[in-house]
Amino acid sequence: MTTKEQLDDRYGRTSRRTVRIWISVVAAVAALVAVLYFWSYFSETGKNVDVDDLGFTVVSDSETEVSFRITSAHDEPVVCVLEALDEDFGKVGWQVVELPPTGSVTNDYVRSVRTLDTATTGYVNSCVLR
Repeated sequence: MTTKEQLDDRYGRTSRRTVRIWISVVAAVAALVAVLYFWSYFSETGKNVDVDDLGFTVVSDSETEVSFRITSAHDEPVVCVLEALDEDFGKVGWQVVELPPTGSVTNDYVRSVRTLDTATTGYVNSCVLR
């Protein structure tokens, strides 16, 4: 006589206990992946530096001043890349500036960029925490 266990083995049926174990394992792995994803997302977004270009002034054929605002919740040094472009959008000057921590969330700056030719615009390319 054939038992229930023999029939289950023959036709590939699994017990409810095995199904529950697999569902628990998959749910635990999915929860772990979700926690790691949100942790990495929020740990990186907390280190953002917001930059607002406020304008530029062409001082001479060899100098352009760039005005910008930095907003950062961290009291750490910030490094920014400033660029000056000519009328054909060619890069005629760039400079890396390091801004010291100030203890304030928002600060305005004006920095000079030396240029090879007359610039028609000046802006902040990027800023990061150092």
